[in-house]
Amino acid sequence: MARILIFGGHGKVALLLEPLLAERGDTVTAVIRDGAQRDEVRAAGAEPVVFDVETASEESLAELISGHDAVVWSAGAGGGSAERTRAVDHDAAVRSMAAAATAGVPRYVMVSYFGASRDHGIDPSDSFYAYAEAKAAADEALRASDLEWTVLAPSRLTLDAPTGEIDAEAETSGSVSRADVARVIAQTLVEPATIHRTIRFNSGTTPIAEALASP
Repeated sequence: MARILIFGGHGKVALLLEPLLAERGDTVTAVIRDGAQRDEVRAAGAEPVVFDVETASEESLAELISGHDAVVWSAGAGGGSAERTRAVDHDAAVRSMAAAATAGVPRYVMVSYFGASRDHGIDPSDSFYAYAEAKAAADEALRASDLEWTVLAPSRLTLDAPTGEIDAEAETSGSVSRADVARVIAQTLVEPATIHRTIRFNSGTTPIAEALASP
């Protein structure tokens, strides 16, 4: 049993992840922005904590993270201004990484996206550009850290039913259900072979546990 802290605890993937973790005996803390989300998070098996990651200091983040065994970053600005996207998807994420180190919680799982890279190819005039830039930089910061990191990079997310199978060797982006992304995160947290790896994946035909155990 582990103590897992999820940033972005009311997101669509997080709400699918939390029951998986709770059912196997993990203690789950879900960081949310809006107190009105508490009941839904509790129903999913997690304990909600209302906390503003956008404005939080590294010190307050470290206090929040302390006592957990792993951090899952599944938070995001969700669009809007480029400034807020940078503030949440990069700045707050990077502060949380430093805070995890300060708190003595080295295990850190970042939920990114398949095409995240400095060479993402998104035109600066595209509304997605700010997000692409922020995620690429945050992923790089995590890889450069001393944390026991994993960057998970699913392709286009769907609302399809889970299959329990993925393709973690794909070179081009396809699609994958949010339910399977939740299963990938859950398995990543118990699979040491995922540490210090960036795992891009689509829906596929390889069982998740098998796919993640193969470097």
